[in-house]
Amino acid sequence: MHRRILFMLATAGILAAPMAHADEALLKKHNCVACHQLDKKLVGPAYSEVAKKYKGQKDAAVKLAEKVKKGGQDVWGQVPMPPNPAVPDADIKKMVGYILSR
Repeated sequence: MHRRILFMLATAGILAAPMAHADEALLKKHNCVACHQLDKKLVGPAYSEVAKKYKGQKDAAVKLAEKVKKGGQDVWGQVPMPPNPAVPDADIKKMVGYILSR
């Protein structure tokens, strides 16, 4: 029984890895990594800090998707986040989901 559970968990991890990699690729494709990194602040906050700040907020994904699309300021300091209107909504949804899962 334990082997079956371990096998299922291992398989799920293997299947989840390509999805995470694809979402990371979107962050690179849309140049988000010029200002953000997973675990350290650059120009903007680390993705792990964003996830921590919005943890448990039901509307976090919608709020962050809007911020990616329209830009924002004064949440993480003086430097504004520029708007990204050309990024497809489907890509934003995947990227925000990935960031919130950190």
